[in-house]
Amino acid sequence: MWNSRLSVLMLGFALSLSQTLWAADATPVGLWKTIDDTTNKPRSLIRVTEHNGEFRAVVEKGLLETDTGDKVCDKCTDERKGQKIIGMTIAKGLKKNGNKYDGGEILDPDNGKIYKCKMTLDESGNNLEVRGYIGISLIGRSQIWQRVE
Repeated sequence: MWNSRLSVLMLGFALSLSQTLWAADATPVGLWKTIDDTTNKPRSLIRVTEHNGEFRAVVEKGLLETDTGDKVCDKCTDERKGQKIIGMTIAKGLKKNGNKYDGGEILDPDNGKIYKCKMTLDESGNNLEVRGYIGISLIGRSQIWQRVE
């Protein structure tokens, strides 16, 4: 009886330690469901990738009823003008900086504006706060992205 209780306690400790170590090694690489910061409804699926220490985010799928996959960024003012939003890189240039990823930019395809960007992964590795801002981080808005894979 004593051995089985000790085994259960050891297993529980090992599992909690492995989760802690996993969260410490977690990165934003993966598939994320964006949650609209005004409606609190799922908006899109975004794939975050890393190449040579730079993180970027690409729109994989729209989740709104009106998303047909044909919508283009007609308000964009850079090379993305007229491009389909599905498949578009909306964030780029982000680099790991402690527990944050910053130094990059993010595009809002609804208005075509480009903002400075930073991302912060929570302790569980399952939520990513994505903040777009002008000048300093206090002047901007945030969304919480939820990990899908």
